[in-house]
Amino acid sequence: MLPRSASRPADSVGFGRAPVPPPSLRTAPTAAWDRFVFWLTAPAALDAAPPLSQLPVARQEFVDSLLDLQGSDVHQLSERIQQARTLRELWHLRADLYRVVALHRSQSEAERRLARLNGHFPKRGRSRLMPL
Repeated sequence: MLPRSASRPADSVGFGRAPVPPPSLRTAPTAAWDRFVFWLTAPAALDAAPPLSQLPVARQEFVDSLLDLQGSDVHQLSERIQQARTLRELWHLRADLYRVVALHRSQSEAERRLARLNGHFPKRGRSRLMPL
């Protein structure tokens, strides 16, 4: 039997990809000491808290990913996407979007659409300081 890496490439959900964490709720401070403390305690890089100006574009792309689907579950999810106030709220809707697309189309289509939407969120690898 071939090892996983030799049998097929890592898929968008599998172990071969960096995790897509939610955007940070913190914003970068301006004072030098505060920046240092932020750097020590921040859960991710400074780009983990993207500006709210990206929200309308991300929200529209989430809605667009459902345009070819019909049903009450699609309508309810679209409403929830429209009501999202932050990128972090959109991040939490990714699982519901995956589920709805997988039910109406296929898992591979859901993975493809989710991979496109993941571009709105920070990507970071595991920290050497975090336990596994």
